[in-house]
Order: sequence, then C-alpha cells, then structure tokens
Amino acid sequence: MSTTTEQQPLQTDPARPDRMERPAAVAGATPAAASPKAPRRASRSMYQKHSKVYPKAVQGTFRRIKWTALAVLLAIYYVLPWVRWDRGPNAPDQAVLLDLANRRFYLFFVELWPQQIYYLTAALILAALGLFLATSLAGRVWCGYACPQTVWTDLYVWVERLVEGDRGERIRLDQGKWTARKVGRKALKNLIWLLIALATGGAWIFYFTDAPTLMGEMMRFELSSTALGFIGLFTVTTYLLAGFAREQVCTYMCPWPRFQSAMIDEDSLIVTYQDWRGEGRSLMRKSQSWEERKAEGLGDCIDCFNCVQVCPAGIDIRDGLQMQCIGCGLCIDACDEIMAKVGRPAGLIRFDTQTSQVAIATGGQPVPYRLWRPRTILYTLMMLVIAGGIGIGLLLKPGLDISVLRDRAPLFVALSDGSVRNAYTFKISNMTRDPRSYTLAVVGMKEASLSVAGDGQEEQAGTQRLTAGPDMVATYRIFVTVPRTGLQGATQPLTFRLTSADGEVATYDSVFLGPAN
Repeated sequence: MSTTTEQQPLQTDPARPDRMERPAAVAGATPAAASPKAPRRASRSMYQKHSKVYPKAVQGTFRRIKWTALAVLLAIYYVLPWVRWDRGPNAPDQAVLLDLANRRFYLFFVELWPQQIYYLTAALILAALGLFLATSLAGRVWCGYACPQTVWTDLYVWVERLVEGDRGERIRLDQGKWTARKVGRKALKNLIWLLIALATGGAWIFYFTDAPTLMGEMMRFELSSTALGFIGLFTVTTYLLAGFAREQVCTYMCPWPRFQSAMIDEDSLIVTYQDWRGEGRSLMRKSQSWEERKAEGLGDCIDCFNCVQVCPAGIDIRDGLQMQCIGCGLCIDACDEIMAKVGRPAGLIRFDTQTSQVAIATGGQPVPYRLWRPRTILYTLMMLVIAGGIGIGLLLKPGLDISVLRDRAPLFVALSDGSVRNAYTFKISNMTRDPRSYTLAVVGMKEASLSVAGDGQEEQAGTQRLTAGPDMVATYRIFVTVPRTGLQGATQPLTFRLTSADGEVATYDSVFLGPAN
C-alpha cells in the first residue's frame, strides 16, 4: 500500500523575501485529503507584496558618472527657459518656448507653426531610434543615467540619505516607533521633497510662457488659475513618482523594460555577473584563505549582498539579467570595492557582452566589443536619413503657407446675369518677421474673376492684391465668379496661386461647384 505526500505550499524565506522555498515533507505525514478534520488550505495571492527598497550609498566610477549626469541634466532643465535668443523685433526672445497660446514652437533658430507639426513627429521618431541605438550598444544606459524618473529619484534618495542616514539607519527608523525624532526627520525630508517638486513644476511651465514674465507674476502672486493648476499637477506627480513610486515606475508603468530584450543582442554591453568565477557563493571566514576556498569548491563571491543593497531596483544581478535592471552599474562599484578589500581582482560584476562572457567562461580570451553590427548600422543609417530630412526641410522651410475652405451653405450662388459664384475662406500664414504683400490668382478656369469681401466689395478682376502682417495669419473671404458659358460641369477643379512680392509662391487645390445643367 503506497502512501503519497501532499506538496506543501511555497513559503517565503525571511532572510531573502524575494526567494521562495518549499518546506521539507514530514516523514509519515498523512495527506490532508485523507483527514476529514484537516483545515482547508488558506488561499494565497498570486502577487507578491511590494517591499520598500533602501538603496545603500556607494562610491566608484559609475556613481560619479551618475552624479555628473544628474548635475548636468538638472542644470539644463532649470536653466534652459532663461536662455535668450534674439529673433528680431516683436518676437519672443526665449530660446526654447512652446507657446501654445499663440500656436508657435520656438527652438533656438527654429520656429514651427501648427501646420509644420511633422517636424516634431520626425524629431520624436529620431529620438526613438536614438534610444534603440543606445540600447543595442549599451543596454539600458538611458534608463540608468538620463531618464527623468532616474534623475529625480536619485536626487530624492540623496535627500533621504542626507536627512535619515544610510540604508541601515533608514531601515531602523522605519521599523521603530514614532518618536519626536522620527517625526522631525520625516517632516524635514518630505518638506525638502515638496520644495524640489515645486521647483520642478514651476520650471516646467516656464517652457510654455515667457520665464521672466511668469516669475514676476509669481513674485506678485498674480498667477492665473491655469498656471497654478499645471504647477500643482507637476509638483504632485514629481513628489509621488520620485519620492514613493520610484522603481515601481520603471517596473510596472514604463513599457521600455518589456521592449529592451528586442533591442539588445549577445554583443550589447550589459551588466553581467561572472558566475563561472563567483560560484559557489559563501561567506568568508576570517581564518579562511583563498586557497582553502578554492579547495572547497567556493568562488570569489563572498555573498555579502552589497550588490543587492546598492541596487535602486533591489534586484540581485547574480541571478542574471532581469527586466527590473536599469543598467546603472552601481552594483559594479559595490562589488569592486569588496573585491579590493578581500584581495581579489575587480570585475566579478562588470559591463560586458554575452559573447565575451561565454568565451572567457570556456577558457578563451575576451572578445573585443563590436560597435558596428547589422542592427547598429541600420539604426544609425535611419537616424542619418531622418536627421538629414529634418535639416533639409528646415533650410528650405517656406515663409508662406495658405489654406482654403470652400463654403458649403450654399454650395453656389446663381447671379442675375447668369454667372455662378462660389465663396471661400482664404487664410495666409506669413511666417516672416516683415509685412508682405501678395498677388492672388485662380489657375484652371480661364474666365474666372476674383473679388474680396470687405468694407466695400472690390471691382472684379482676374487677380487680387492681398497683404499679411508679420508673423500672423491674415483671413479673407474670397468670391470666385464664372460665367455660365465657362462652366464645363457641376464640379470643376481650380487652383489658388498666391505669389509674394519677393517671388515666393504657394498654391492650394480646390473645386468650383455649379448647377448640374
């Protein structure tokens, strides 16, 4: 008669909450199903409860790179709205201004109108390809060093460490009772976080209006409700995302971790752990020599968990490349520091390619990094083509654009002399800083004549003289009149041709409608 033992549910290892272990079966245990009095198994959630990550301070090459990137990027963000750029009289002099109220984007020497939004589309495609290229070259280097979430989270963690202490002290503070000291530290930390968030939200709206003017309104407490609303929105989101969500934004909210595996290959630089050198892991006794460890089959990893404690995502890179890893390299600094203390070579954790790691593990030599590979060449060529197209487009960017909207009610008007008239709303976009005059003509209908509605309707003629002020849209109501004998059907194509005094031409294709017979 055979006896089966029921599998016990997975339990959490208290020393490693991210690991699960199965308890050993008790000899002679009776299956729960065979015992009528056995309690029902408690239902378990399929989701692991979030554990707060307490990143430990670390010094090293990659930490210095991150501090440098943080300082440079924050300086650009806060200073850029105050940079001036001379565009001539009656033009905003802010170098970067997204003027939504007047429907203009100013980017140094570039001025974009709403109908030129395709430049922004091309720029976004170019940025996406740049991200693809960076990922294929060096993994999630953008996420680790330049992503706004990473930059502001680094800043917030630095403030937290400054006020509450390093990792161990912060853990003890959170687990301890609420005392006056704890309340004071928490209040000070959150106050600094809120001030940073407020500065972030305030700086963000400087990109959408003149910065000195808005700052003056702030000082006089004359901000509009719209400005206050956006400052409040960006203040709250910065405070919550950088102060509390942190690595959860990268893991659950950002789609890029799901895409990165499609961007990297075996020749991409990623954070790697040399398991052939580090395994098996074991704490090192003070009296133990490296020869003794080697004889016992132990590796260079002394299982100190420093690499885990400094990780802003709280993962163990020794388990291999993971979705949560942002490729910041702080675990490399932590491991190199420990290796130096125990007298072992640095690089147990390092930036390397999978190709090189496999070659070293099998007794070969490191494989040189391949910068140019099919995917990197493809991304580079695509970026060059798009960047070249943007550059050529900006060099040839017209200073004139027109749009025409034909009246639909009524479709046409039959005049007393038998001729037929169509009405159009005609808009001229003068994209220059000077007033301009134009000549409007109709192409495609030889007998058509033009007139312009105004204070008094002008005499009909084959062409009309129009004007537009500097950097503005001039709107006219245009009438096109055709004799009945000039009509060749109920619908006829026609083209409006507008020529500026300096010879620039813009055309717009439309139709002329008349009676069916």
